[in-house]
Amino acid sequence: MFKNKQDFIEQYRDLCASDLGREFEFCSRSERYFILARLIAKKARAEKARTTSRSLEHGQKKVYYFSMEFLIGRLLENYLMNFGITDMVRQALSDMGEDLDALFEEEHDAGLGNGGLGRLAACFIDSLASLGYSGHGNGIRYRYGLFNQKIVDGRQVELPDNWLEKGYPWEVRKPENAVVVRFGGTVVRHEENGKFWFTWEGGEPILAVPYDVPVVGFGGQTVNTLRLWSAEPYKENFDMDAYNRGDYTEAYKFRSDVEAITAVLYPSDSADPGKILRLKQEYMFVAAGIDNILRTYEKEYGQDWENFPKRVAIQTNDTHPSLCAPELIRILIDEKGLDWDTAWAIASNSISYTNHTILPEALEKWPIDMFRALLPRVYDFVEEIDRRYRESFPRDRANWQELLRDTAVLWDGQVRTANLSVVAGHAVNGVAELHTQILKDSVLKSFYALTPDKFNNKTNGITHRRFLAQANPSLAKLITDSIGDKWYTEADELEKLLQFKGDSAFLDKLEASKRRNKVKLAAYIENVSGVTVDPDSVFDIQVKRFHAYKRQLLNVFKIMHLYNRIVSDPSFDIRPTTFVFAGKAAQGYEFAKDVIRLVNSVADVVNNDPRVRGRIKVAFIPNFSVSNAQHIYPAADISEQISTAGMEASGTGNMKFMMNGAITLGTLDGANVEISKLVGPQNIEIFGLRSERIEQYRREHNYYAWDEYNCDPGLRRVVDQLTDGTYSRLSGSFQLVSDNVLRGNDEFFVLKDFRSYLDAWEHLIYVYGDRKRWNEISLVNIGKSGFFSSDRTIKQYANEIWNL
Repeated sequence: MFKNKQDFIEQYRDLCASDLGREFEFCSRSERYFILARLIAKKARAEKARTTSRSLEHGQKKVYYFSMEFLIGRLLENYLMNFGITDMVRQALSDMGEDLDALFEEEHDAGLGNGGLGRLAACFIDSLASLGYSGHGNGIRYRYGLFNQKIVDGRQVELPDNWLEKGYPWEVRKPENAVVVRFGGTVVRHEENGKFWFTWEGGEPILAVPYDVPVVGFGGQTVNTLRLWSAEPYKENFDMDAYNRGDYTEAYKFRSDVEAITAVLYPSDSADPGKILRLKQEYMFVAAGIDNILRTYEKEYGQDWENFPKRVAIQTNDTHPSLCAPELIRILIDEKGLDWDTAWAIASNSISYTNHTILPEALEKWPIDMFRALLPRVYDFVEEIDRRYRESFPRDRANWQELLRDTAVLWDGQVRTANLSVVAGHAVNGVAELHTQILKDSVLKSFYALTPDKFNNKTNGITHRRFLAQANPSLAKLITDSIGDKWYTEADELEKLLQFKGDSAFLDKLEASKRRNKVKLAAYIENVSGVTVDPDSVFDIQVKRFHAYKRQLLNVFKIMHLYNRIVSDPSFDIRPTTFVFAGKAAQGYEFAKDVIRLVNSVADVVNNDPRVRGRIKVAFIPNFSVSNAQHIYPAADISEQISTAGMEASGTGNMKFMMNGAITLGTLDGANVEISKLVGPQNIEIFGLRSERIEQYRREHNYYAWDEYNCDPGLRRVVDQLTDGTYSRLSGSFQLVSDNVLRGNDEFFVLKDFRSYLDAWEHLIYVYGDRKRWNEISLVNIGKSGFFSSDRTIKQYANEIWNL
């Protein structure tokens, strides 16, 4: 890559001069970052060419990972580490009078995702490259991402995330690989000499233009590609008549309508225009991705279609890419001339589906009329898949009609994308043991009854190189000094740390590392939130997307209760604790936005009440992202994973906190179940209803929130304070939240779990006082966290689904 430090300096200076027209010394810091990133990206692309050559030489099977989100975060620090040149670059920049860490801070997170789904996809493509597989991401290049979150008077305000404002040095536009994608139009039947075929004509063609971002695996030996698609006009359609009459908006309407397809992640779909835009997004990146796969395959293997499943695996990340199967079949039949049986065999043996949640909004359903009008030829194939499925459906079961109703692709005027994904794929997996069991028992139980062999579990994982080695350098150094550096590539090596469980000197170093991280986070919190926190307090942290089932509300109720006890009883003794929140609420999700407002209103009252005397502090970190998450995870003492049991598919934040030595306070939900099994019940704090009991309550309709409210005076006082003015100074009262837990009968069992949660938290705070015991528990969590490396998950996909 670089012969030595001097070679790097010369290439860096040359690129500054050629790209900016001036010497390094006259470049701003942001320009210096940009050129450095361009230089590393250039080297990555060179290595990518060698990776492609090796892949072809060895006949390596390719994996294409389709996801609406790729939350890749900042890349410069990660890629310098993966290429093994961080120290050399740091020293070279120091010689040039520049600070590498300052350049890292110049990088803007790419606006390509929202939460766990997108970060998981990013971890997976990192592990694919690090393990030497030929695995490529296929997604969307959003112009504005989700949104930048700002807190104004306690309220979430959404601002455009203009992450491309200064350009993106990692991407390369590939217009020669653009794909024409069609919406609307008509399907025309042709017949000649007794043969008939169909063409899709007219409508609104657009161009899907790819932008390629290199994916550098650890060690720098394999570089794959994340291909992101941007919508552009197929041809310029400028309305001169509208312009001449002064209607300038109408003159540019076509371009604006097309570019809107890839403008924002997850446009609101509460009305038909938003639904149509969302469907356009999903079809565009699927159609472009499938076309790209087939184009590459033909270039390498010609028309050898029957061996396609042996050479290509397509993984769909949730239901957003569910149109992969009908689109692949459409092209194979309409454009390549294959018959249905051959095309179906190719598609169904190549495509597999990961379900990520049981929430209804993630199991998308499209009105048939809307779908057929927008994608008429694709609908033909969806309809044919459904027809053949019904025709071949086994009718030898007593309940076959019920099973067919549950599993048909088309039903009640809707296209059911989860059903399409299961029917058309050869494998279906959940992402944690409990989640997969829930899929089998309820969400997809009829499919499981019919095709049990399709179902398997692949517990999620995270890339430990980013979220431990990169995010927590002091802990990473302690680990390497103690057990060597093999853990970078084999995360199970972390278990060797358990030999130090009784080593007081090691535990002291572990505690010192944690405190350094808490000091850093305290400074960050003061900078972005204006709240001064004590790094010697317990850091109790909950960071994740705001949603009712994730129960940030339960956490806030705990803080309100503790505040009430402090105010009413001056002798009440509580260990100083800092409660930290971060996360975004969807733009149209008023309840979640009200909970954010409540967090900030409670912070306003608690932090400014002299009676509290700093015993508790509340801080909200705005605009949660991969980059600030890397400040947060290493500093946590307590990891709040308190979702309603049975609702969280897996969670990955729990793994990141665990890997950095935080103790989980959680329900038996998602991957908390596996964490508990790995570390043992004495090294995790579990509370609350189990998923089976919650399901029983829902089935029998015998849970009454008012009973909890009336029977617990402390809880009743907390709920009453939502509307009695206690926390209204900043932004008003919280009637919506009160109605949700009382009039809405507490759908996610916040009141029911409150006392159990409070008892568990108090026990954890008590244990924290025994520093040796706490540090031992922390060490056990770190030592057992290697299981949650995404390398392990990808190896399981590779061996059990993709057959690599």
